[in-house]
Amino acid sequence: MSKRTSEAARARIAAQREALRKQEQRKRITMIVTAVVIVLIAAAVAVWSVRQGSSEKVAGGLAPITVQKDGTVVMAKSGVSAPVVDVYEDFQCPTCKEFEATSGSTLKNLAAEGKAKVVYHPITIFTQEPTAGNSLRAANAARCVTDGQQWLAFHDKLYQNQPSETVTGFTTDELIKWGKAAGVTAPDFDNCVREQRNVAAHKQFSQQTMAAQKLAGTPTVKLDGKELELTTLFSPSSLRDAVQKAGK
Repeated sequence: MSKRTSEAARARIAAQREALRKQEQRKRITMIVTAVVIVLIAAAVAVWSVRQGSSEKVAGGLAPITVQKDGTVVMAKSGVSAPVVDVYEDFQCPTCKEFEATSGSTLKNLAAEGKAKVVYHPITIFTQEPTAGNSLRAANAARCVTDGQQWLAFHDKLYQNQPSETVTGFTTDELIKWGKAAGVTAPDFDNCVREQRNVAAHKQFSQQTMAAQKLAGTPTVKLDGKELELTTLFSPSSLRDAVQKAGK
């Protein structure tokens, strides 16, 4: 082997070693980045779990609940007019379902304690199918319930059985079944649900409410007219603190 050939061979070997070194370096970096991502995901899950785990339990009886003619529902003890918590929600909205699961009991407790007047505003924000139809059928059925206690039980049942946004759900048969399970006793409930008697009124109410309140989406919760941040909504203790502070 000539000197020149030997030098070329050594150069190739050195290049191969350098390539292997860089490859190993990239592997180590990838492993480190992956580990960091896993830690961050675990931390996010832990925070979410803490928030979920900190949900209040409904302490006792509920405050009186009144179904209004326009489809809104008021939950408040007699004589309590402030602070006012307005909840704008869509029964098909997944984030509304999560809010109800996380902080719904906090609102119930605050109303029962006489610390807030809670007003539910069911609306439909969806315009595409199948979500629009799902939302309209659910909202129509809720409007078929005139008793306040039964309405709230049905309200919770709807969220518990919320369908995916990709499938047709909240069928009339399902809504009637869940109404019975929630204790709805309205004599004409079945026909009201099947005939969708309240759809037109609900559509008009939704459009007017979204325009008047400048709603960008649901859930939107306003405390004495001021919109609360999502970080507050999904932290029951923060939500309670904000409402109690407003009441002082």
